[in-house]
Formats: sequence, C-alpha cells, structure tokens
Amino acid sequence: MITGEVSVDSYDTNKPKPKRNKYAFACALLASMNSILLGYDTGVLSGASIYIKEDLHFSDVQIEIIIGIINIYSLLGSAIAGRTSDWIGRRYTMVLAGIIFFLGAIFMGLATNFAFLMFGRFVAGIGVGYAMMIAPVYTAEVAPSSSRGFLTSFPEVFINSGVLLGYVSNFAFAKCPLWLGWRIMLGIGAFPSVALAIIVLYMPESPRWLVMQGRLGEARTVLEKTSTSKEEAHQRLSDIKEAAGIDKDCNDDVVQVPKRTKDEAVWKELILHPTKPVRHAAITGIGIHFFQQACGIDAVVLYSPRIFEKAGIKSNSKKLLATIAVGVCKTVFILISTFQLDKIGRRPLMLTSMGGMVIALFVLAGSLTVINKSHHTGHWAGGLAIFTVYAFVSIFSSGMGPIAWVYSSEVFPLRLRAQGCSIGVAVNRGMSGIIGMTFISMYKAMTIGGAFLLFAVVASIGWVFMYTMFPETQGRNLEEIELLFGSYFGWRKTLKDLKAKEAAEAKSRESEV
Repeated sequence: MITGEVSVDSYDTNKPKPKRNKYAFACALLASMNSILLGYDTGVLSGASIYIKEDLHFSDVQIEIIIGIINIYSLLGSAIAGRTSDWIGRRYTMVLAGIIFFLGAIFMGLATNFAFLMFGRFVAGIGVGYAMMIAPVYTAEVAPSSSRGFLTSFPEVFINSGVLLGYVSNFAFAKCPLWLGWRIMLGIGAFPSVALAIIVLYMPESPRWLVMQGRLGEARTVLEKTSTSKEEAHQRLSDIKEAAGIDKDCNDDVVQVPKRTKDEAVWKELILHPTKPVRHAAITGIGIHFFQQACGIDAVVLYSPRIFEKAGIKSNSKKLLATIAVGVCKTVFILISTFQLDKIGRRPLMLTSMGGMVIALFVLAGSLTVINKSHHTGHWAGGLAIFTVYAFVSIFSSGMGPIAWVYSSEVFPLRLRAQGCSIGVAVNRGMSGIIGMTFISMYKAMTIGGAFLLFAVVASIGWVFMYTMFPETQGRNLEEIELLFGSYFGWRKTLKDLKAKEAAEAKSRESEV
C-alpha cells in the first residue's frame, strides 16, 4: 500500500484496544442515519431522470440541472446548519433536517413541471445540507477517540445504503405508469425522514455542545455513558473544558462560559485571520472534501445508466439492474473500510484509495475512448468499462468515501468545528452539484473518455496534496490533534515528538511501578 512513512503515520498498535461503547455506537448509528436522505436522493434520481425526461419532455440540460441542483441548494443548508447547531444544539438540528427533507420529497413527488420540481429540489436540498453537516459533527463529538474513525464513518455508510435503496426503488417502480412511477420513486423518500426525526429526539445532546453552553453536569452524564470508563469520561470532560476556556478543576453543574461579543468572530478566526494551525486544519479539512468530489464519483453514481449505455447496455431494465450492482459494490466496500479505519489509520487508507481511483479513472477513460472510436457494441472495451465502474466505486468506498467525513470532523478546534465542517460540506456539495449539472454537457464537448481523463488528472493532484500535507489523526483525542497542525510540511516531526513524549511517560510509569 502507498502509505508514506509508516513508522511516523501509524499510531502505537501495542496499546490494548478498549471495548467499543455500545451507547456511543447507538448514538452514532442513529445520527448517521440522517445521511441516508442524501444517498437515496442521489441514487433515485439516477434512474428516475430517465422517466422524468420522457414524461415531462425535459431536455438534457434540464435533466442535468434537476439532478445536480440539489447539491447547490444544500450549500445554503450546510452553511446555515453550522450556526443553527451552535444555537439550538446538534440534536434538534438533526430533527430540523428530517422535517425539511420530508417537505421537499412531498413537493418533488407532486411536481407537474420544471419550476415545481425545482422548488421541491430546493427544499430537499436545504434538508440535505443540514443532515450532511450535522451527522459527522455530532458523531465525532460523542465518540471516544479509540473508536472515532469507526463511528464517524457511519454517515458514508448510510449515504451508500441510501444510494442502493434509490437504485432498488428505480427498479421496483419502473413498471408503474409513466406519470406515476417516478413520482413514487421521489415521494417515498419522505417517510424515512419522519421516522428519523422522531428517533433523534431520544438521543442525548452532544457533550461538547453542552460544555459550550456551560451545562457541565449534563455533559458529564453523557460522557460517562459514551466512554469506556469513568476515568476516560473525566479526561474527555477536562479536555473539552480546557478547549472551551473553562477551568479544568471546575466541578459545578452549570457555569458561565466566556462569550464572544460577536458570532462573526468565529468566521474571522477561521477565514479572515486564522492562526497557522487553524489555516493548516482548514486547508486539509476543506481540501479533502474538494478532492473527494472533484475525482468524479458523482458523475459515475448519478450517470451510471448513461455510462452503461455507452458500454453497450441498451435496455432500460438491464441498465437499472447494472446500476443496482454499483450500489451493492459501494455498500459492501464501505462496510469493510468502516472496520479498518481505527486499525489501519487514515493516511494509509486515504492514499491507497486515491491511488487506486487514479488508475481506475485512467482505465475507464481509455476504454470509453476505444468504444467511441470503434462504434462496435459488445466490444471488449465495453466489458472493461463496466468492470472499471464497479472497481472505481469500490475503491472510493473503501477509503476516500468515509475518510473525508472522518478527517474533516477531527481536524478543526472545538470552537471552530461546527463552522469548519459546514464549510467542508458546502465545498463537497458544491463540487458535486457542479459535476452533476455539467457532466452531460462536458462529455458532449470533450467525449465521455475525455471527461474521465480530466477526473483522473485531478485525482492525481489530490493524491500528491494529501500525501504532503495530511497528518495521521488515528487514535488521538480531538484536542491533541490540534498540535499536529501549523507546520505544513513538518507535521511528521511533531508527531514523532508526541510519540517520544508518550513513550517517555510510559517508561516513567513502568519504572515507578
């Protein structure tokens, strides 16, 4: 595997692994289920667009806009969600996400023309933006450091599960009357959002948000439930209090937290006048979202029926079946990678995944170019293109898919985490929207092979960027991770110093015993 300096990037694996906390697992699972909303919408539009175009007589440009615009609309949702989650809490922000998406799904199912459908996409997009921002933030703040990678990857698991459900919905309702089938495909997404909004009400609030509100007693209770021991809970609470500017020795249940005179101070500290560590964290936390989408994953997921058609599959039902296999590959490999994040580490999986994607994209570009030039159906290049689509989505889901959400939720300091993550999600959804709304026009202008060649070049740049600037965060608590940022190319030395200090402290404890 392409991992860089293994001795530096690998966390100490000799330490005994604590048992996973079942309560934290349940909280992360329920919170991450909000991400199924985006996955379902992405998957279902892939097939529903075939029938929408035929029923409402949309042009290719209108189909591009309908498919990709929800990600642009979600920019507004994710931007607002950062402030909303700091105002009303992480839990009620998740409830709000479910309610908004419910309304959007109903509007889309009832749409009778382009403007009506666009309005439904707008409402659903706001809900998606809220859900995508808050799920990884909440999970990272509830999870203990020993299993944070495992738990924080859950949003990507449910995105992939939602994509698969969307593909299955396409196939299940494809035989309905033309005017009804696509409406059921879109409208049925309203029901899971209601169930999720109700379930979230039974979850605890994020302990970090509680501390930021001065509610230390409630935070202590949540931490004791989500930690593997009382000692760990006490240490986590001390770290959070220190990051929030509260005396670590304070044992009151309710305290007054120092407030900024203006909420805009957070944005100034994050964007306008960041310190070196904050700037480094922002570059990595936001950059990983950019490259996750700029590699073209949504072009494959959203337009896989068109790619399969280019590869020689002409029947609508066969294209939908082949597309379901894309969802199966994504779901299977995301489940595999989820259990490896806290064992292998972020960097090895990240770099190996992106490297594999670069190779797959070059092969896909080459095979589609051969198909375009040969004009033969059933050509060997068609089989290679289909295989490469499955390989690409599998490699993506085994690394870059979950790691973008895990990594970006870890690197920002507590006081900037919600806003930092909201920017990352905005970049993620913005790139997805741009690709979704331009892919058909792009491949018509430069051929479909040329489009994927462009994605391959961008992914290659992304691999170099991540290899150079991304520290390993595996096994570190969220407050300790801040120490790794600030020296863009010297973080390896900082990590070595941290490990040397830990080793010295461990040796000192052994000698005392």
